[in-house]
Amino acid sequence: MTYDPIPSVDALMVLLADCADVWDTPDRSGDPVDILDHGLQVAAVLAECHPDDEELQVAGLVHDVGHYLVPGDEAGHGTHAARAVEGLLGPRVARLVALHIPAKRYLATVDPDLALSPESARSLGCQGGPMTSVEAAAFEADPEFTSAIALRRADDAGKVVGLRVAALESWRPAVRRVAAR
Repeated sequence: MTYDPIPSVDALMVLLADCADVWDTPDRSGDPVDILDHGLQVAAVLAECHPDDEELQVAGLVHDVGHYLVPGDEAGHGTHAARAVEGLLGPRVARLVALHIPAKRYLATVDPDLALSPESARSLGCQGGPMTSVEAAAFEADPEFTSAIALRRADDAGKVVGLRVAALESWRPAVRRVAAR
């Protein structure tokens, strides 16, 4: 399936709004919140923990739009989202979005206390499973390692039904600033 790169902040905001009532699995058997709510929760966690890193926050906001762009491609949704936003939001945001799946695989390898949602645990297998020691060492050497782990931890935390977070429109200024860089 093909999709066009997201051309503007307005187009991105429309795409994100369209993710309301769209789920990570086409049959809604996955995580308990829709893609928009999940992105808003992840961005809110990152804003609280990393208030000076708007690129990381915006990466959290958009990291799962690949589920909307190519429904059912669990293994590739991070890559699809990264490709779609790179021209607008830049290479760092795209890289962080792409790394949220490898970060899950890494944490599944090194963190014995990792608590994945049932859907994240299920999808881990089709995403390559836990990393090998060689893969983990290479991931640790990535310049975005720390930020990718922060995004993944926020991803795991951002699946709370009924959690009240700031509305999508409140993110427009941050998205504009990131896009202008």
